[in-house]
Amino acid sequence: MPVKIRLQRHGKKGKPFYWIVAADARSKRDGKYLEKLGVYNPNNNPATIELDIDGAVQWLQNGAQPTDTARAILSYKGAMLKKHLAGGIAKGALTEEQAQAKFDAWLEEKNAKVQAKTDGLSKAEADARTKALDAEKAINEARIAAATPEVVEEEVAEDTTASNEEE
Repeated sequence: MPVKIRLQRHGKKGKPFYWIVAADARSKRDGKYLEKLGVYNPNNNPATIELDIDGAVQWLQNGAQPTDTARAILSYKGAMLKKHLAGGIAKGALTEEQAQAKFDAWLEEKNAKVQAKTDGLSKAEADARTKALDAEKAINEARIAAATPEVVEEEVAEDTTASNEEE
């Protein structure tokens, strides 16, 4: 029975939400699956991915073939690296502690990159709000300035008519 690690679509039209599952290759896309490994939500920026890395590595070691998109997600979350390091442990090239240290270092670096992207997006959003507020203030000031001279002109006109009447 060939097993594939693939995405199972959920959510409504235009708002996809995926489960990452290990399923028989012959089953339907949204059909029966063997194990749910995680979820993938592409609607957020950056996309939200929750993955059982150990479960995914176990399926990969047992011969499950990920689809292209699932492989990209597994690689992004570090499951492919962990499988690679597990192969090094089996061959005796690494100890388990060394492999875990390498994986943890990679994970820290990856989390720093994701956090930097999130911070950059929130900063850009804040800058856009500030620019919009400044533009709105400028428009309001221009509107007030345009309305103010009319009032002054009317007062001047009233003063001149009042002085003409006195004479």
